Amino acid sequence: MDRPTDHGLFGPTSVTWRVHLEPVMWIAGMRALLLQSLQPDVMRATWQNSALFDPKKAYPRFQRTVEFVGTRTFGSVAEVEAAASRVRRLHSSLTGFDPDTGRRFRVDAPAGLLWVHCAEIDSYVDIARRSGMLDAAEADAYVAESVRAAEVIGIDPAVAPRSRAELADYFTSVRPTLRLTEEATRGVANLLAPRGEAPRWTKAAISTVSTLAVATLPRWARRLYGLPGLPTTDLATAATLRTVRTATRLLPDVPAPPEIREARRLVKAAGS
Repeated sequence: MDRPTDHGLFGPTSVTWRVHLEPVMWIAGMRALLLQSLQPDVMRATWQNSALFDPKKAYPRFQRTVEFVGTRTFGSVAEVEAAASRVRRLHSSLTGFDPDTGRRFRVDAPAGLLWVHCAEIDSYVDIARRSGMLDAAEADAYVAESVRAAEVIGIDPAVAPRSRAELADYFTSVRPTLRLTEEATRGVANLLAPRGEAPRWTKAAISTVSTLAVATLPRWARRLYGLPGLPTTDLATAATLRTVRTATRLLPDVPAPPEIREARRLVKAAGS
């Protein structure tokens, strides 16, 4: 008897695969970084230990993050565990420093890991909903599936949100701890203006992607960045996202790694 194929954490019938194959999700990735930067400990730990906000090194570092998310989403169980193990090992060896209090803290502190996860998942599900990709039930299914991704990075699955309502409750609980630090101001400015190694088309696209990413942030997050948090912005952004999604789906396929091409084939077959 044939052994079942190892599709990793999710598989071709999952909402996660369908969402992560959409080009418009690049906007979600940028939104996640902007949202994550509003948590002081997370931002300072990243600023002090990572090249992500170095304008000359940001693109290669961002690419490694993209590769990890790709492996976590489409890799086999063994590939996911190997990649996650490397990340857990790295995080366990690093600390951050709070200059306001003199406090030193672990990069893999549970609260920080949960914040990064929730900001990422909220960004993906927000863009997927507003671009017309998912209905309400599918969006909840995406959040529920994301608990598997949280667990492999070291988060207790019991505390990871399993629905959009739980995700909203989480953000309500942590909002009093969020603010725009000096590191976030400088880091985001560097991230949005890469000056080092990056393809020309990437640098050209950063402006459009970042503008949309900022516009999709929750109103309270836009206000923390000193930007308007108006309902009219939300309406215009949703319309733009639908247009962008339609346009990117009409473009010829961008060359992709074999695993992505295979995932596209499997998702198409599962839906036929």
